[in-house]
Amino acid sequence: MVTHGFSGRQSGSEPPDRIPPGQHLVENFPVLTAGPTPRIESADWKFTLKVGPRPVKSWSWSEFNGLPRTKMTRDIHCVTSWSKLSTSWEGVAIDEIFADAGLSPPTPFALAHCYDGYSTNVPLADLATGKAMVALKYEGQPLPREHGGPARLLVPHLYFWKSAKWVNGLQFTERDEAGFWELRGYHMRGDPWNEQRYTND
Repeated sequence: MVTHGFSGRQSGSEPPDRIPPGQHLVENFPVLTAGPTPRIESADWKFTLKVGPRPVKSWSWSEFNGLPRTKMTRDIHCVTSWSKLSTSWEGVAIDEIFADAGLSPPTPFALAHCYDGYSTNVPLADLATGKAMVALKYEGQPLPREHGGPARLLVPHLYFWKSAKWVNGLQFTERDEAGFWELRGYHMRGDPWNEQRYTND
C-alpha cells in the first residue's frame, strides 16, 4: 500500500458523535493506493454496467457527464483509522445510472471494477436509494488523479476502501464475491461504526 500525507493523531478535538470507534480526525486528505496511480484520459474513459458477464450499457465520458448530477457532503472514514469530516462531492448517483440503463437491479450483490485492476464488493443496499455515487468532482473541482480521477465510486458510510478509485464499471453477481482487499482478509461489508475492518470483526 502506498501512503502519502498521513498527518497522525489530532489533539482530542474530534466531535464524538461523528467519529467512529478507533478513528481519529485529520484535516488533510491522505492518499492511499494498492498500487501505482494510473493515468486515464477522459477521452478514453468508459463506464460499463454488467449483469454477470453481460454488458447492459456503457457510457463514454461525455455521455456519463450528461446524466443528472447530484451533490453530497459527507464524513469519510478510512480503515487505516483516519476520518475526514464534511467532504463535498459531485457526481452521478448510482440510482441515476440504473435508471438511465433501464435496469432494475437483478441481485443484491455487486462488484465495482477499476482501471488498475482493483475491485471491491458493495451490496446493493449500500449503493441504492441515494447512498452512493460515481464522483466526478471533489470540493467543486475535477477529481484529482491521486484521489481516483477522473471518476471514483463514493460510498461514504462504509470504510473508504469501498469507494473504489478509477472506477470503470459495476457488475451484478449471483453471490457476494470478494474483491481485492476482501480476498486479503478485509471485511466483506466494512461498516466503520461496527469496526468491520477484518474478516471476523
